[in-house]
Amino acid sequence: MSSRRQFIKEGLLTSAGLTIASTGFTSFTIGQKSKVIVIGAGYSGLAAAYQLKKRGIDVVVLEARNRVGGRVFTYNMDAKEKLNVELGGEWISASHQRILGLCNELNLSLQDNLLEAHLLYKNKYSKHEAWGYSPEWQKKISKLKLDFTDLQPEQQNEMDKLDWWRYLLNNGCDGADLDLQNMIDSIDFGESIRQVSAYTSLKHFTSVAERKELPYKIVGGNSKLAEALADKIGKENVKLNYQVKRIEQGNNVKVTCTNGEVFEADKIICSIPTLALKKIDWFPALPVDKIDAINELQYSRVNKNPILFNKRFWNNERFDIITDTPAHFIYHGTKDQRSAKGVLISYTVGDKADVIAKQSDSNKAMFMQEALQPAFGNIRSMIEKQTNYYWGDDEFSKGGFSVYRPGQWFRLRPVLQKPFLNTLYAGEHIADLQASMEGAIVTGELAAAAI
Repeated sequence: MSSRRQFIKEGLLTSAGLTIASTGFTSFTIGQKSKVIVIGAGYSGLAAAYQLKKRGIDVVVLEARNRVGGRVFTYNMDAKEKLNVELGGEWISASHQRILGLCNELNLSLQDNLLEAHLLYKNKYSKHEAWGYSPEWQKKISKLKLDFTDLQPEQQNEMDKLDWWRYLLNNGCDGADLDLQNMIDSIDFGESIRQVSAYTSLKHFTSVAERKELPYKIVGGNSKLAEALADKIGKENVKLNYQVKRIEQGNNVKVTCTNGEVFEADKIICSIPTLALKKIDWFPALPVDKIDAINELQYSRVNKNPILFNKRFWNNERFDIITDTPAHFIYHGTKDQRSAKGVLISYTVGDKADVIAKQSDSNKAMFMQEALQPAFGNIRSMIEKQTNYYWGDDEFSKGGFSVYRPGQWFRLRPVLQKPFLNTLYAGEHIADLQASMEGAIVTGELAAAAI
C-alpha cells in the first residue's frame, strides 16, 4: 500500500487532474454527453463534482442536510463580533496538498492555527513546554516511528491486530507516559487508544499528525471551502434537503429521493458515511461483503462544547490545555479573530463525549471551570453563551470520523473502496489519509478521475 508521500511522489496529483494508478479505483467509461450523480455535499462529494464540472460533465449533487460541508461545520458564535468556530473538521496540515491547492485556486486565505499545549494532570497545572514524555520514552517512540516505515506487509497485518494501548504497553510505555499518550492520542482518534488499531495509529503519527504540522484553518471558517466549491459547481446543481431513498442500477442509474424526486444518470459517486449509505435501498442489493463492512465500521464519538467568554482571560491566542478531567481538551477556537471576546472549546471523545453531551449547559460549564480552575481561578462569571454539538448523535454519520479498530484496516477498507456496478465510492473512511479533510478531498478527486 502506498503511503501519502509515495502517492504524491508518483505524480498522482498533477495540474491536469488525478490519475488512478495504484489507488484501487476502477476506471469507468462514459460518453461525451453524460451525467453523474454525486451523493453527499461534504468535502469529498463537492471535490468530485468540481472536478467533473471542470471537465464539462453534467453533474448534480444530492445532499440530505440543509447545508453544504457535511462534517465540516463552521458555526457563528457571535454575529456582531464576527466570531466563528468549527464544530467539525478543523486543522489543515502544511502537507495537505489538495486542500491547500483548492484554497489557492478558489482564492481562500489561510490563517495560522498553531496552538501551544498546556497540561492539567492529576490536578497539577503545567505551562507550555514545562511538561512532556520521559526522555526514555521519547527515544523509544522515535525509534518505533522510524522502524514503522520499514515494516513488511505481513508485519503490518500483525500490527493491525493489536490496539494502540496494548502496542504501547508491549513496547515499554507505562505510567505517566501511557496516560499522556492516551490523553493526547485519543484527541486525534476520537476514541480511547484501547479502541483503535495500532497500525493505523502509528501510520497516522508518521504522516501528518505532529502538531507542528497542523498550522492552518481557512479564514472565515472551513465551511468557506465547501461554499466556494458549491458556487463553482453551480448552486442550481447542488440540491440541499435531498435525502436519497433508493438507487437502481442497470445500464444507467436512477436515484429516488425521499421527497419523491427522481434523477437519472450514467454513473454515481457516493461520498456519504457508511451509516447513511446503509439507509439507502439499493437495487440490486449491495454485495454481502460490503454490507458486512458497512455494519462493522464505527465512527468516533466526538463532542464539541464552545463557550463564549466576554474576556480572553487566557491571554494567549495559541492557548490550549490537555486535561485528565471530563472536559478533556480545551482550546482557543477564535484564535486571531478580532474581538475582546473569545471562545474556548471543550473537545471530548469516546465515553467522555457520551457523558458530556447529555449534561445541562450549567454542568458543561462546571466541567470547563474545573479544568481551568488551577490555572485561572473562577471564570464562570465571564461566560456569555455556549452551544454544543455531539457527532455521536448526528443523524447522518453517528460520529465524527471513521475509526478502524484492531484487525479492520486491511480487511474492511478494500471492500468499502470497491465500486459496485455503476457506483464509485469516496470519503475519508476509505482514504489512505483516513479521518482527515484532505483524505476526503483526495478520494473525491480520485473517484472523479476514474470516470
